[in-house]
Amino acid sequence: MAVTSRTRPGFATLEQEISLEKLPTQGAIPSWLSGTLYRNGPARYEVGPDRYRHWFDGLAMLHRFAFSDGQVSYTNRYLGSQTYRENSQAGKLRFSEFATDPCRNIFGRVATLFSQQITDNGSVNVSRIGGQLVALTETPRPVAFDPQTLQARGTLEYTDKLKGFATTAHPHYDFERQEALNFVAHSEPRKNTYQLYRQSGASLERSLIGTATTDEAAYMHSFAVTENYLILVEFPLVYKLLDVAKNILRGQSFMESFSWKPARGTRFLVLRRQDGTLAGTFQAEAFFAFHHINAFERGGKIVLDLAAYDDAAILKAFYLDNLRDSTALIPYARLTRCEIDLAGGEVSRETLWDGALELPRINYRRSNTQDYRFVYGSGYRRPDLFSSQLVKLDTSGQPAQVWYEDECYPGEPVFVAAPGANREDEGVVLSVVLDSRWESSFLLILDAASFQEVGRAAVPHSIPFGFHGQYF
Repeated sequence: MAVTSRTRPGFATLEQEISLEKLPTQGAIPSWLSGTLYRNGPARYEVGPDRYRHWFDGLAMLHRFAFSDGQVSYTNRYLGSQTYRENSQAGKLRFSEFATDPCRNIFGRVATLFSQQITDNGSVNVSRIGGQLVALTETPRPVAFDPQTLQARGTLEYTDKLKGFATTAHPHYDFERQEALNFVAHSEPRKNTYQLYRQSGASLERSLIGTATTDEAAYMHSFAVTENYLILVEFPLVYKLLDVAKNILRGQSFMESFSWKPARGTRFLVLRRQDGTLAGTFQAEAFFAFHHINAFERGGKIVLDLAAYDDAAILKAFYLDNLRDSTALIPYARLTRCEIDLAGGEVSRETLWDGALELPRINYRRSNTQDYRFVYGSGYRRPDLFSSQLVKLDTSGQPAQVWYEDECYPGEPVFVAAPGANREDEGVVLSVVLDSRWESSFLLILDAASFQEVGRAAVPHSIPFGFHGQYF
């Protein structure tokens, strides 16, 4: 898949911060939509003379679409994290990001080795933690923000003793038990530990469920949960703490510490939710994924769906120079189902849909941890059009449904259930779309069942390509 030059505004800095009480709309905005969609993603790719190298690294911007009586208001604001503030004050990069390291002399690099300071540039997702709305990245430093103004309220400080510098921006939430689930990875020279925890209500204390150790830590952007199990999928993209230290001294980024080791295969670490004990480690051939879609138990097996790549080349493909190059090729993920036989130990794998699928979403409240049918995601209409369509996939094998519009490039589709819904796909899908014809964006509203457009609300500027959002 090649990037088209028409998508370049999606990887450009957005200077404008605005607040509009009423966006121009087309079609009919459902009157029952009365909540708020928060979107997150990078929106500044340079600070003074310094340039970020990777899509994941840009400074975070929040976008707020609020619905009331068939109207939509809009606010966008840079996330006022410590990283943003100190970078802005210095006029240069002060914090290392995933694939960008500030230019430092040797003394600065040595000082970094002994510093506990890690970025809080929460550009990946939005969630509720400790009773507050927060912006998340893959470090355990969530930044709270005001739900109306998007003004930052500061980095949340946990009150427990769990240590680590890597986590996921995709916590799970158990609505019945009213608890969030996530893990934090802690690295030592000879051992790496994944610490799975639960967190309840407004508490800032994480309660340890269980741990798993490994010789080399794997990059895991998300994880899976069923009614009785927590599943960490260790793809063979791994690092050691000593390699990270060596790269810091060389002026290299954290991403450059990873090694792709396909001979390791892909390991499924399955822990019991009740007591955190290890139910088993299961092995499959090497592959890679950012996003788990859903997992559930059936007939003594764990069924686990992901948006899976053949390998981890996608990480290098997301360097900004590559994304802005109209001749660059970018791999794509496919809807893939893994089945873990808990008794027999085997892991089977099959492709449920061979087209491109990323940023997958489901009817989470109804379907997470349960057998389900529908997946919504972004994809590529042609091999040369990046994120050029939305897809609705049916895991039962029915034909895919597609939305697209020429010169338009949609982001993650967020499902919102209709009040009193009885069907899994009864509701709407919300997606922020870049319209290259007008160099602006709009919020698209699709009927989730028919996948036909219901309405849209126009934004007066181009919103850079982001990652995730939530409707509250």
